[in-house]
Amino acid sequence: MRLQIPPRFIRHCRSDAQGVARVGPQQIYIIPTRYGLGFALLLLLMWIGSINYANNLGFLLTFLLAGLGMVTMLHTWRNLVGLTLRPGRCEPVFKGQPASFEIQLCNTRGEERPGIRLHFDPSASASEDLPPRSEQTLTLMQRAERRGRFPMPRCTLSTRYPLGLFYAWSYLELASETLVYPAPGSHIAASNLPSYQPSQQGDKGVGTDDFVGLRSYRPGDSPRQIDWKAQAREQGLHTKQFGGDRADLLWIDWQQYPGLETEARLSALCRAVLDAAGRQQDFGLRLPDLQLKPARGETQRQAALTALALFGEQP
Repeated sequence: MRLQIPPRFIRHCRSDAQGVARVGPQQIYIIPTRYGLGFALLLLLMWIGSINYANNLGFLLTFLLAGLGMVTMLHTWRNLVGLTLRPGRCEPVFKGQPASFEIQLCNTRGEERPGIRLHFDPSASASEDLPPRSEQTLTLMQRAERRGRFPMPRCTLSTRYPLGLFYAWSYLELASETLVYPAPGSHIAASNLPSYQPSQQGDKGVGTDDFVGLRSYRPGDSPRQIDWKAQAREQGLHTKQFGGDRADLLWIDWQQYPGLETEARLSALCRAVLDAAGRQQDFGLRLPDLQLKPARGETQRQAALTALALFGEQP
C-alpha cells in the first residue's frame, strides 16, 4: 500500500555538511496497511456488536485491542525516528550497468530496530535488523542510463515493525554520487593508429630498457650508444646494446573516429582505452578540450575513462 504525496508537501531527510542524515520526528509518514485496515474494521464490528448486545466484556476487549493498535503505531514510528544514515562507497561503472550505492545505517539507541528497509523502488530494496548501538551497511542498485556524474536517487526508508498493522516511511536525499563511463563500443579501426607488436625475445640492440652488452661499432650507430670509456681505455670502438620490447607511442585521438556522433565516438574511444590498458601499453588521450599525457597502468586507465565520462560537462 503506497500513498502518493504531492512534492510540495514532502519533508525530505537530507544530508548535513558532514554528509550525515538523521531522521527527525516530523519527517516520518505513517499509514495503516491492509492488515491494519482489516484490524480497524474488526474493531468497528466488535464495537457495534457490543453496543447491540450491551456486552461489557465486548467493550473491554474492543478498547483493549484498540489501545494495542495505538501502541503498535507508536512503536512503528519509534523504529525510524533518530536513525542516522550516511553514504558509503560508490564504485564507477559503465553506462548500462547497475550502479551500487552503499548506505551506512547507525543505531545509536540502546534498543534493537528490527525490519528496517531501504529501497529506490520495489525491485531495488534491502532490509536489515539493527542491533542496539550498531552500524550496518546496505547496498542499493540502480541502473546507470547515462554517462557522467550519477547522483544517488532519492530513496525511501521504511518499516512495518512490530505487527505489520502500520507502514511508516521517510524520504532520504543523501549527498552521494558515482561516475558512469561510456559504454565500451565494438572494435572500430581508427585512422593513423600506430601498431604495437610485443616481441617475446625483445628488440635486442634497438630497445631502451636494459643494458645487455657491447658489440663492435658499425657505421651509422648513434654516438649516444658508443662506449666512450672503452675507447678511452684503448679497447676499441664499441656500441652499447640494450634489450626490451619497443613500444610505439599510442595516441587515442578524438579525430581518429570521424563521422561518428558524440556518444558513439566516446564509446569507441572507451574501447580503445580498455584495449591499450589491457595490453599494458603506454597511451595518451586527445579530446577537443583535454589532452592526457602518455602513460600506462591503472592510474592512466582511470584518468582516461574519467575524462571520457565527464566530456562535455561543465567544470
